[in-house]
Amino acid sequence: HLVESGGGQVQPGGSLRLSCTASGGALDEDAVGWFRQAPGKGREGVACISSSKTTTYYADSLEGRFSIFRDATKNAVYLQIHVLQPEDTAVYYCARVLCFPYGIGYEKIDWGQGTQVTVSS
Repeated sequence: HLVESGGGQVQPGGSLRLSCTASGGALDEDAVGWFRQAPGKGREGVACISSSKTTTYYADSLEGRFSIFRDATKNAVYLQIHVLQPEDTAVYYCARVLCFPYGIGYEKIDWGQGTQVTVSS
């Protein structure tokens, strides 16, 4: 499964880089997506990137502050978040998915622990 890290508590306006790595196996042949679940809300897709990096997707209103990229040399996919806002507070998860320009596809995901992002002053 995939392992998320990099979360923390930050002030509004701050930035974080979340990391997604594979515990065993390579990621370079898989599309990877990031999801988040805010307190009391359902899990939502945030962004995804194809294995070739040619396709990326961002949920509405997040593009511009969120950036997804991957580094095959580190077997990792990253989610860079700028200008963090209190509504970004959530547990962030990554997963192997199908990545389309218009959305994220998946059937069943064995979710990991996620990484907590808390935005507060």
